[in-house]
Amino acid sequence: MSIKITDVVKTFGLTDKVTAVDHINLTIKEGEVVAFLGPNGAGKTTTIDMILGLTEPTAGKITVFGGSPREAISQGRISAVLQTGGLLRDMYVGEAVDYIAATYPNKTLGRSALKRAGIENIADRKISKCSGGEQQRLKFALALLPNPDLLILDEPTTGMDVNGRRSFWTTMREEATAGRTVVFATHYLEEAQDFADRIVLMNHGKIVADGSVKEIRNITGQRRITWIEDGVTHVQLSTNSDEFARHLLARPNVHSLEIAAPSLDDAFVSLTSEDAQ
Repeated sequence: MSIKITDVVKTFGLTDKVTAVDHINLTIKEGEVVAFLGPNGAGKTTTIDMILGLTEPTAGKITVFGGSPREAISQGRISAVLQTGGLLRDMYVGEAVDYIAATYPNKTLGRSALKRAGIENIADRKISKCSGGEQQRLKFALALLPNPDLLILDEPTTGMDVNGRRSFWTTMREEATAGRTVVFATHYLEEAQDFADRIVLMNHGKIVADGSVKEIRNITGQRRITWIEDGVTHVQLSTNSDEFARHLLARPNVHSLEIAAPSLDDAFVSLTSEDAQ
């Protein structure tokens, strides 16, 4: 078992307490690729911070590979690419890899991590001269150094253009195919849909859905209904699609009626809206 989260709560503040994570339970098996989705403030980053041992749960327990998160990190079994934390801009890319590699007690991938991250061609470039996407890839290379069993990625493609994101996920697919467990948080729903085996959807500190893309899309019981009326295309979500369709077909100018499962975006909005609370 890669990660086991048992009844975890995380609150901040002494008097006016804010509950960032509210009694969540989650198990992630080795080799799974899991995406955390949710609006801002849903608890995704706080959960990731606790998995990494950067902060302790207020209540409950988290284990990584059977031990504490800090034990897993000290053993080189877990690495992360986080939103926070910068790079030393006056260093060269290859130099940064050499310095970080030297801090590990065991042998690392060394500069071959740059090749794995797709940036071996910029080893002699100053970090200050790297684009935002290249700097994200450098962070990824640094995370790969200990050849970890678990990779945690918090908004890993921030700063990348469309082509950069596509290239990054091609690399990540190769890492996942090799059996590595990958857990990532993203606000790009298409990334979760295209890459993840499983989606954990959070809202207001709780897990509101957990399953495959197909399962998440169907969990609301809604169907997406599309039709053309008087030359205008309409789209409506309904939990009673048959009745809704009969009503539409009784109107004289309706045609091209289609009923389909909702998109991941539809499910996301439905499950995280204020009406869903």
